[in-house]
Amino acid sequence: MKTSNPVLSRLGQAAERERAAGYAPAGQYGAPSYGEPYPTAAGYPAAPPTTQPMTIDDVVVKTVTLLAIVGASAAAAWVLVPDSLTGAAWIGAALVGLVLGLVISFSRMANPALVVTYAVIEGVFVGMVSKFFEVVAGYQGIVLQAVVATFGLFFVMAMLYKARVIRATPKFVRGMIAVMAGLFAVMLINFVLAIFGFNTGLRDNGLLGIGFSLVCIVVASLSFVLAFAAVEEGVRLGLPQRYSWTAAFGILVSLIWLYVEMLRLLSYFQGDD
Repeated sequence: MKTSNPVLSRLGQAAERERAAGYAPAGQYGAPSYGEPYPTAAGYPAAPPTTQPMTIDDVVVKTVTLLAIVGASAAAAWVLVPDSLTGAAWIGAALVGLVLGLVISFSRMANPALVVTYAVIEGVFVGMVSKFFEVVAGYQGIVLQAVVATFGLFFVMAMLYKARVIRATPKFVRGMIAVMAGLFAVMLINFVLAIFGFNTGLRDNGLLGIGFSLVCIVVASLSFVLAFAAVEEGVRLGLPQRYSWTAAFGILVSLIWLYVEMLRLLSYFQGDD
């Protein structure tokens, strides 16, 4: 099966590889129903093993599991890491998480263990970022506000996608990929310049900083559409159940990005008080 969506094409390729290797979802491509053995009489070719295909429920369960891991890891980091090491732990977790995220994104096979490890590392990152804004910087209540705003936007986007108000058309996907790549490049350049003491004002409490955060929040919210479409496409293609971890990973990445941008934006407004 093929898909015209460039982001989702990797899922289709994965499905083709699985079937070429002998995978066949139960009830499809001549495979028997679950619980029914393949015929073994003479004359029958060797039959491929059956594997449960991923479902929407699988992705929901995996997403909730990853969020629980992130929450537990964040809470542990908040308690165990002293305030003086918050910045170092924040940067370290961000770099390790970036590497793991790229490995998962470009991997040809679903790797649940790697996705879970990513959730643990990102939990440390989220915990340190949250502790910095709430405790070190002194923005009281900002973490709860950011959490509520993040999940509120997530559910709004889910409803809009379900109602087909926003669809992951090939043009939309190509545009999103270009915009996200551009934002990533800008943030990376800004980070490098900041290391050398050059302040662009992109992350300051000003019109430029607020505007940039608003752009990031809009793009992060729209990235949920790509994640939802990937889940839908994976189910349609009959991918093996373990690919639900990869789909849940996509949702988790968008949630964490949106949460961090929400923290920044809320800190700008609190800083004006």
